[in-house]
Amino acid sequence: MNDELKKTFDRMIDRHFRFEAEDDVDGVLSTMVDDVEHDVVGYPTGPVHGKTAARGFYDTLFADLSGEKVTTLRRYYGADFVVDESLWAGTAPGAPFGIPGHGRKLSFRLLHVFEMAPDGQIKRENVWLDFASILQQLNAPLAS
Repeated sequence: MNDELKKTFDRMIDRHFRFEAEDDVDGVLSTMVDDVEHDVVGYPTGPVHGKTAARGFYDTLFADLSGEKVTTLRRYYGADFVVDESLWAGTAPGAPFGIPGHGRKLSFRLLHVFEMAPDGQIKRENVWLDFASILQQLNAPLAS
């Protein structure tokens, strides 16, 4: 992979994560091709196709989680893909993934497998979440 393409992919993914941290659905969708495949492993809808279907996921996600920061830990590159391991941090004002958040602070690791278009837009977003960590943090007894 040439350095210029790597930079193009990095800029788009960093922009995608910034929009997620800002709870900006339109911004997130602007980083994707129109017929994007969006797949959050374990999410009840399974993989969905197109920006309209992906919007439903993000509308729900941003009501349930308020992101503050995504820190990239590692990235691996191929000719048309990027694997990104990150740490998400924020709060859970809603019920993320059906678990009452009670406004708690939350952090968990994410693994993204992005398939990228030549112009840098995201063609496929496959997301793996550390659900064990989410469950542990949100199911802990509430402080009095």
